Amino acid sequence: MPLSGSASDADDRLKLDRQLCFPLYAATNLLQRLYRPLLAPLGLTYSQYLVMMVLWDRKSVSVGELQNCLYLDVGTLSPLLKRMERDGLVTRKRDPADERRVLVNLTPHGDKLKSAASQVPIMLAANFNSDPADMQQLYELSTTLVGRLSDAVTACKD
Repeated sequence: MPLSGSASDADDRLKLDRQLCFPLYAATNLLQRLYRPLLAPLGLTYSQYLVMMVLWDRKSVSVGELQNCLYLDVGTLSPLLKRMERDGLVTRKRDPADERRVLVNLTPHGDKLKSAASQVPIMLAANFNSDPADMQQLYELSTTLVGRLSDAVTACKD
């Protein structure tokens, strides 16, 4: 197990192949590389695609809601949204009911991308040679891990 060990293997604790974080990091990088050619015809980066999926589902969200959905900090999300607005995918406006909140909305151009993007998960799945049951189990384990990590980050803030 990468996270356990006795004092006798203290030197091994910092080896890359013993870290839980590394296979997760590598998997994320490799997934993004698989997504890149699928998203390029849409003019989207992987991060933009994640924002668009939230907006295609909800139509309008606050920046804070996007932060919570995507586990991004405002320093990462703000420049991303600024580029997306420049590219005509979204608009950002102050909430008239609460000027402190910024609302993000799809533009007609951003909304039109949804039908083309609906093929992305199918094309991505074609790149995997995995049993659907294995993929479901991996999804469930990953979702559980994200929840636990989110709880740990929240606890660290207190």
